Amino acid sequence: MPRRATIRDLADETGVSVATVSRVLNGHANVSAQTRDLVLRAASKLGRHGPRSSSGSAAGGDTVFVRCPYVLSDYFGLIVSSIVETVELHGMSVMLNAGKSAVGRSPLPTLPERAGVRGAILILPPEPAEDLAALRDRRFPFVVVDPRTAPPRDVVAVSSAHFAGARSVSAHVVGLGHRRVGIIGGPREWSVNDGRLAGYIAPLVDVGVLPPAELMRFVTEPNEEQGHAAACELLDLPEPPTALLAFNDKIAVGALRAAAERGLRVPDDLSVAGFDDIEVSRATRPMLTTVRQPLAELGRMAVTMLLRMMGGHELDALHVELATELVVRDSTAPPRPL
Repeated sequence: MPRRATIRDLADETGVSVATVSRVLNGHANVSAQTRDLVLRAASKLGRHGPRSSSGSAAGGDTVFVRCPYVLSDYFGLIVSSIVETVELHGMSVMLNAGKSAVGRSPLPTLPERAGVRGAILILPPEPAEDLAALRDRRFPFVVVDPRTAPPRDVVAVSSAHFAGARSVSAHVVGLGHRRVGIIGGPREWSVNDGRLAGYIAPLVDVGVLPPAELMRFVTEPNEEQGHAAACELLDLPEPPTALLAFNDKIAVGALRAAAERGLRVPDDLSVAGFDDIEVSRATRPMLTTVRQPLAELGRMAVTMLLRMMGGHELDALHVELATELVVRDSTAPPRPL
């Protein structure tokens, strides 16, 4: 077998210090995203099993259980792919529980007894908070990615800054002059919906506008079809909104279809914005203004946090939020003058 790359090999390959390489591989936060990507790409190039310790054994070991009980679309697929790639860089394997086969009976109660499974990453877990707390109390290492509900105390979680991201795109729309803004939210029971809804409302309140209930709709599944239905209701109001803020890009795509069916031109007659910046946001005409989530970085950060837990390290930051970025494209513009 080819030898595994050492930390010194990675430092020589990337031109960064041994200390910086060590910080990247141990999941320290004080490393730029560019440097982290540089080191991880070098580790993949020099040896997909990652660096070895002084004893010659690979960092980490055994299997990480990854649960994503959803279809691995462009959203979840990006997160899962980055988790798998990062886990393999550390010489470990992945047991994947995903898609329709993962819906139904929860695997959480049996995780600590699974042979070879040393930790888990749970993506948007549907299990209630008490199930996560029970797994925590058994001292089984796991990290929640994008928690559906507020995670229990002492449960490690990583997510995007949903409130800040939503506020940035709403401030953009309000800054263009829109005041009658429709909001299509996600499932009411998801904590991420609370964060994004609050972020959408905040810039409107700042200019003295409190969105009326008639301008708000919530979907049970954040997909194009339900987004289309919600947008139809809003656009058929006697006084329709001049802009729509959608829970995610798929809902925004449904809103674009609803606008086209009514002969509305985007952005001349209606501004539309989404959230996530998945591929579909760049395939629409016009291309969507949206908020970019660091989906791949969510996966990488989850792995590094899990490895630290498995190594017995104490984590000071249990709930980590990664920064989002406003991406302004062609679907937003000032409202048409009255």
